[in-house]
Amino acid sequence: MPRDMVKDAFAILIAACHPRLKLLGVSTVHGNASLAHTTANAGSILTAIGAPHIPYYAGAAEPLYRSPVHAPDIHGVTGLDGTDLLPKAFIPPVKDGDAIVAMHEALMAEPAGQSWLAATGALTNISLLFTAFPELAEHIKGLSIMGGAIGDGFTNAQLGHVQGEGQRFGNHTPWAEFNIYCDPEAAQSIFSNPILAPKTTLVTLDLSHQVLANTATQSSILHGPPNGSPKDDLAIRQLFHDLLVFFANTYRDVFGISEGPPLHDPLAVAVVLADIGAEELAFDDRGSGRWGVTVVTDGLHSELDEIRGIRIPRGLDIAAFWETVEQCLQRAESSLMKRPVRSSYRSDDSS
Repeated sequence: MPRDMVKDAFAILIAACHPRLKLLGVSTVHGNASLAHTTANAGSILTAIGAPHIPYYAGAAEPLYRSPVHAPDIHGVTGLDGTDLLPKAFIPPVKDGDAIVAMHEALMAEPAGQSWLAATGALTNISLLFTAFPELAEHIKGLSIMGGAIGDGFTNAQLGHVQGEGQRFGNHTPWAEFNIYCDPEAAQSIFSNPILAPKTTLVTLDLSHQVLANTATQSSILHGPPNGSPKDDLAIRQLFHDLLVFFANTYRDVFGISEGPPLHDPLAVAVVLADIGAEELAFDDRGSGRWGVTVVTDGLHSELDEIRGIRIPRGLDIAAFWETVEQCLQRAESSLMKRPVRSSYRSDDSS
């Protein structure tokens, strides 16, 4: 599961804690923050949710051909600013192996047509993976990507308004979504792969901006459902609530969306759940079929075969999605209750 971070924390939560999923590992990548920060964040989140045993690797530190781009105005310098409850990673990242090779070995060890890749950050690791091991495209069941923006009424989601720029459908430039913008050549190599494209689902801002963590949702994350009994002595709910509030404030200030921040990345994991039978999370394509997707890279582009193109959902059952998040938080709490209490938190310079 290649990723970057606040939304990625929720993506890791679902991938690691949902009973229908087995998270094989995590690879980190440049993006919202530097690779050093995103790798430290992955270890901290895995520890925070009671899953420190899941291996994680540092992946690509920069795009294929460009300089890395970060987003401190949205996620803070570390990529997970806004809380002092991030624990120090119980287990460090794997040092004696390459992230790309590790992904290949883990996926090939699973039966053909069974495993999914979920990409929630820049697509550099994914591009390197399928370039080095093209046979893997036939082996996996699917690839779920959070990235891209369509606009022009593709859905009714509010995409944002930046002072001085007006309405826009990108979240980094007026046109570009951040994950694709970070490494457009990597994205294009994936979208133009004739074997991979028919297996790919793209979660765009047009979908994720429908899943807003409003104040009621933020309260539920912190306190649990009305009839629940969250473990008051555990910091996990406060941690996830802190991250949401920080993200809500920056998204409001930068994009003018005050109802709540969109939770982009866990939707890429929800796509996998829907595929394996979680019918309550069924995504709504609204009869749009498959799409040819081309990324503009320095003016170069091409047309793809629409029939064997990429799936881009337009809707889902949002209430069912938040119920899934709650279920995974409860499982994380249960896992933490079985482990020795740890009160060591990392400082800002530990990343």
